[in-house]
Amino acid sequence: MIQYKFRTLFVALGLLILGTGCGEMSSNDGSKEIKVAFWGSPEEIEIITNSIKDWQAAHSDIKIIFEHTPYSGYDSKILTRIAGGAAPDIIATEVDYFVTFASKGVLEDLTPYAEEDTSFKKEDYFPSILNRFLVQGRLYAVPRDVAPFACVFYNKKLFDDAGLAYPTDEWTWDDLLRNARALTKTDENGRVVQYGFYGWAWMNFIYGNGGALVDSVENPTKTLIDDPKSIEGLQFYADLINLYKVMPTPVALSNLGMGIDLMFASGRLGMFLSGIWETPGLRRYKFEWDVVMFPKNPQGVRAVGSGGSGYAILKSSKNKKAAWEVIKALTGPEGQAELARRGLAQPSRVAVAASDAWAGSDLPPANKGMLNEAVKNIVFSPFDPTWREIQEKFLNPKLDLVFNGKLTAAEVLKQAAPKINAELQSNEKK
Repeated sequence: MIQYKFRTLFVALGLLILGTGCGEMSSNDGSKEIKVAFWGSPEEIEIITNSIKDWQAAHSDIKIIFEHTPYSGYDSKILTRIAGGAAPDIIATEVDYFVTFASKGVLEDLTPYAEEDTSFKKEDYFPSILNRFLVQGRLYAVPRDVAPFACVFYNKKLFDDAGLAYPTDEWTWDDLLRNARALTKTDENGRVVQYGFYGWAWMNFIYGNGGALVDSVENPTKTLIDDPKSIEGLQFYADLINLYKVMPTPVALSNLGMGIDLMFASGRLGMFLSGIWETPGLRRYKFEWDVVMFPKNPQGVRAVGSGGSGYAILKSSKNKKAAWEVIKALTGPEGQAELARRGLAQPSRVAVAASDAWAGSDLPPANKGMLNEAVKNIVFSPFDPTWREIQEKFLNPKLDLVFNGKLTAAEVLKQAAPKINAELQSNEKK
């Protein structure tokens, strides 16, 4: 998958800067050059750059130049290129980087292109991901995929060995805990040799308990992390680590010396929570696995965080009409179907997501179609250009203390809330 902020990919391909970005760019054969910046692992690069080969062959008047940019600091790298006059025409943007780009005013308003193009229909897309790319009702990026943090991957053999029934999409937090405890094993010295569960998406336990990070995702004015439901949800997540000991601490995880995918595939981990983008990597291993939707809390509440990505045209592009055609191809049915078949991304187009390229595909995971339901219950990060900085400064360092068992969720969230509120209120006055 497309990697989002929660799981940084460091790829040793570096930033490729092709052309100067000044004036209309054309190749020697007279075709217009459209530069597309994107991120991804080597495997993802291959999938993305080949996703619209047929379209490229049929449109020789447009030459697409894909420019890989490492995900870490992606927004800063793009903004630096814009300032230096070496910007691409199109940028891939995930849902949080989009907030930064939109706030900087560097994106072309795509509303006129969409309104004049009879082939473009907003109703073709899942409303939640399309709305994320709207600013005051104006379209600034076309969604390519949506990525709910709703996938609990499970190792079928470990379930079979433990005599457990496979989880269903109607399971609860209690079921998750029961299965995780049954799947956790220790050696004669009490050292855990097989963990029942791992998940990085702690926000799911806040959202999924009826809590929230802020009062309004679209226009946040105060945080709700100190709400009792938020505190209870985060504490349950921390208890999986420190009370029930079914999930590795951050320190224990780093000491294992292997990635989560290898832990899972080698039988060291029964379940793990992430996004569907894990699929291409997991398909390389020879074992039986599937996904199930993130469980409901005991009161039946279900909500999950989400990523997602789209393509935007920069204002600085000299070939905007050609760039619009490229964006339509990259986010069109054929382009999305190819990414879906490879397991990289859940299509943002409703019809493609319901097709044999995705929900009807026989390729693992068999239950990936559940994401078409999960997308109805997604929550994006606050639409505030300072939120990532706020979270890194006031929340993440303290969360580590909760996850390592040093402090309770109540202690940390109640301490952090006033500081976050002060920042949000300061932003409102600017």
